[in-house]
Amino acid sequence: MLKLVRRKKGGPYYLRGTVAGSAVYESTQCSGRAEADAIRIRREGELTARHAYGKAATLTFSEAALTYMESGGQGRYLAKILQHFGPDTLLDDVDNAAVNAAASALYPVAAAATINRQLVTPISAVVNMAAENDLTRYRKFKRRKTPPGRTRWLTPEEAERLLTCAAPHLVPILFALIGTGARVSEILGTEAQHYYPATGEIWLPDTKNGHPRMITLPGRAAAALAASAPPEAGRIFLTPKRLPYILNDTRGGQIKGAFDKARDAAGLGPDVVPHSLRHTWATWFYSATKDFGGLLDKGGWQKSDMANRYRKIAPADLAGRLRDHGWDFDPAPQPTPAQTPAAFHIVQGGRS
Repeated sequence: MLKLVRRKKGGPYYLRGTVAGSAVYESTQCSGRAEADAIRIRREGELTARHAYGKAATLTFSEAALTYMESGGQGRYLAKILQHFGPDTLLDDVDNAAVNAAASALYPVAAAATINRQLVTPISAVVNMAAENDLTRYRKFKRRKTPPGRTRWLTPEEAERLLTCAAPHLVPILFALIGTGARVSEILGTEAQHYYPATGEIWLPDTKNGHPRMITLPGRAAAALAASAPPEAGRIFLTPKRLPYILNDTRGGQIKGAFDKARDAAGLGPDVVPHSLRHTWATWFYSATKDFGGLLDKGGWQKSDMANRYRKIAPADLAGRLRDHGWDFDPAPQPTPAQTPAAFHIVQGGRS
């Protein structure tokens, strides 16, 4: 049997004792006697049922989610899900009908992609981990159909307009995004110790998919970075106040205001977002090099179908137009001080 004990007056009650061979010493997180006693009764029932029927039959979603997070799983979207299911929903009862009900309650007007990312994916992750430990059955959760992904990429001429209209602090960032295809968070998080100006290379140790990679700045992008006088320590891409950006995974949210202003001034539509530059690089790089292996390696894709999704069908003259605009995608030598003003002149599209 379990008893209610307190460590100090006015503090929360703790459960202490043994039920069905299981020793218990845990907080009820309640300071009221009646509430704590209700939790005691429920906990005794759980332990008794678990002893009789096995852990798999009585495992709750909240327990499985806790194990998932303690094992390193992402808990960002689980808080709302746990609140919805509560502490008593059995993991075996979380099926597609339960997911649909959660979607209606938590995300009634959200887009399909949001429901997939913030509801279906985390629930699937929790269930799959429990299934791997033989604590529940494997099951497949139906994902919402989403419209086709972004297909917008910039022509060299559109990119020139965007760069010309960008604020000075944004110019090297845009060059790096266009010239390497890296994600915004990867570029903004670049540290000086991982930048090799002699070769124009940047080492990305922390990537979205967990696979570090090396990217290379084309000559124009390297010149733009040199002209911005990057610091010798800390982050090398900085805000207008010369401060490091606060990193997040909002796909370009950190530079959205400055980017949108440059985009609108360049006469480009709202379908052009920072992530469009990753599509742009993939299309440009393959058109210029025909190096699909390099596209996979430098883009950080593990599967060819994902690389093909970013690499768009482009006109046959794109490679020549890229050369005309100075995009060679070769390793970039370190710009010397004498070259920097000229490089900045090129960067600014003819404006010094």
